[in-house]
Amino acid sequence: MKIVIIGGTGLIGSQLANLLKDQHEVIVASPNTGINTITGEGLDSALENADVVVDVSNSPSFADDDVMNFFRTSTSNLLEAEQKARVKHHIALSVVGTQKLGESGYFRAKQAQEELIGKSSIPYSIVHATQFFEFAGGVAASSIKDGGIFVTDALVQPIASSEVAKFLAKTVSKDPICGIAEIAGPEKMPMNRWVKHYLSVMNRPSEITIEKDAPYFGAVLENDTLVPEKAVFESSIKYEEWIADPQNQ
Repeated sequence: MKIVIIGGTGLIGSQLANLLKDQHEVIVASPNTGINTITGEGLDSALENADVVVDVSNSPSFADDDVMNFFRTSTSNLLEAEQKARVKHHIALSVVGTQKLGESGYFRAKQAQEELIGKSSIPYSIVHATQFFEFAGGVAASSIKDGGIFVTDALVQPIASSEVAKFLAKTVSKDPICGIAEIAGPEKMPMNRWVKHYLSVMNRPSEITIEKDAPYFGAVLENDTLVPEKAVFESSIKYEEWIADPQNQ
């Protein structure tokens, strides 16, 4: 089976490529490898005789106009090339709660991406994952305001990126669901507790103020916005175990 991984040099894509390369022909696609979904460079050639395309790419800029342009252009070009190549399965990675986060420019762009996929003739599977364990530091950094850290206590159910890659690897070998599959970690926790745990392990103890309307990518969260309604997979790897490993710090 020939599999093309769009965003194949990133956090998820590189792990996915390693999982698949011994059993399949894997094309790692990114601008760094000469395959660009924005310009179209190398795209037709990469997709020739491809069976499955997995899109785990992300916008280099999260500014509202930039991210919308990225996902609309990249996804449109990719689906057009897939139609010409007669790709049998398009798999895209997205985020749990995307449909509830219309206040956010980033998530409006993800909604647009998913709409394009749904309207295409290519059979597809969209995987909605919760926040990766690796994102705790980024959440902490984005929560700094007026010299303090202000974080919502809305629930998260984070997951190890390695488990996301494993689920995508299994999805490659399955039939398209033409819908959304939600995946998550094993534990729900308030976001402020997740951030506090991360800062403690990093030896950066900080006073965290709970701010219920603290935005997440520009959107105010309800208590359960970021947790799955019906997960088809929940990892057994707990955050406290994962972060205790020095390799993950």
